[in-house]
Amino acid sequence: MKTTLEISTPLLRRAKKLALREGTTLRSLVEEGLAQALSNRSAPANKIPPLVVVKGSGLSRDFAEGGWEKIRDALYEGRGA
Repeated sequence: MKTTLEISTPLLRRAKKLALREGTTLRSLVEEGLAQALSNRSAPANKIPPLVVVKGSGLSRDFAEGGWEKIRDALYEGRGA
């Protein structure tokens, strides 16, 4: 499909030089850049959720010893798992 774009002169000059240096076309370079921009924007951001801090003094006495298995078993108790 043909379309018309207005691109700043300095950017267009840089793009043409790069295309020439890499032995490709301006069209290919523009398509590659557009595809990359779309991919970056559509991909979900790998954001780290905020750290949740609660008041207290750590694990209760029931879970202070026994490790993750004891906590997991209590969480799933009565759920058929």
